[in-house]
Amino acid sequence: MRLILLGPPGAGKGTQAQHLVQRHGIVQLSTGDMLRAAVKAGTPIGLKAKDIMAAGGLVPDEVVVGIIADRIEEADARNGFILDGFPRTVPQAEALDELLKSKGLALDAVIELRVNEGALLRRVETRIAEMKARGEAVRADDTPEVLSQRLANYRSQTEPLVDYYGEKRKLATIDGMKSIEEVTADIKRVLDAVSESAAPPASSGTKSRAKARKPAAKKAKVKAAKAKTAKTKTAKAKKVAKAASARPTAKKAKATKKVARKAAKSVKAVKKTTKKAAPKRGAAKKTRKSAKPAARKAKTAARNGVAKTARKGSRTSSRPVAKVTKKRAKAAGRLTKRG
Repeated sequence: MRLILLGPPGAGKGTQAQHLVQRHGIVQLSTGDMLRAAVKAGTPIGLKAKDIMAAGGLVPDEVVVGIIADRIEEADARNGFILDGFPRTVPQAEALDELLKSKGLALDAVIELRVNEGALLRRVETRIAEMKARGEAVRADDTPEVLSQRLANYRSQTEPLVDYYGEKRKLATIDGMKSIEEVTADIKRVLDAVSESAAPPASSGTKSRAKARKPAAKKAKVKAAKAKTAKTKTAKAKKVAKAASARPTAKKAKATKKVARKAAKSVKAVKKTTKKAAPKRGAAKKTRKSAKPAARKAKTAARNGVAKTARKGSRTSSRPVAKVTKKRAKAAGRLTKRG
């Protein structure tokens, strides 16, 4: 995350910069601190700035840009940085853009903290009054007069950066008159949206490799499209062949169904005829069944009749003989009595 905080003195840039450092693990780069560190380290840029500062002159933009170029190469700035106090002018902003471009980097966002100058002056007056009431010393540059001069310098030099970064679509304006917590939350929302929408910038080497890969990717894409077309055609041909082979089978199935329907009709007709004939067979069976007992009765009666006749005959034939015998015996008895 590479950021710039813009706003007049007293807008709260330092406070919000500390929140961003803690949240994103980035470093705050102040031009004053970087100049002093470069001078102390004795770097070529630091020595050059030392001579200019010792002579009472203003450090030129190219020296400041050189110090920034060295600083952002250090390990703690790899995750990103917040520039505080730079750029102050449009030429400095243009020089910074060239520096970042040469390193394959870019700014993620420029946050402007917009405040009311009259309210800022009243804040300073209130703070000075409170410090005096507590018996604290007031800094010589912490007065309404000095603040008014600094605000005028900001309007003339730094405020044009709002238009510069606005045209580049990097600017996000936050109401700096809100509470510290509300301003922090607004900045977080802006940066979350930037993180979601912005792609990480590619280095020059990465760009070259991507450019070299484009023809190969294009060829692969064309090849894949051709393979897809061929696959579609093959699938279509298989579908047509399958449909064609299925037609005779369908015809055969239709003919088989027709034959089956005819057979079913024949079976139905036979069953119908059988049903009609069934009562006649039942009647015959019933007649035969009822005739059997009658025959048995007739046979029994005939048998009984013969036996009865035989018995009667035997009785009839034996009666006269018995009678004659009795008569003769009776007559013989009478004769005997007479004699």
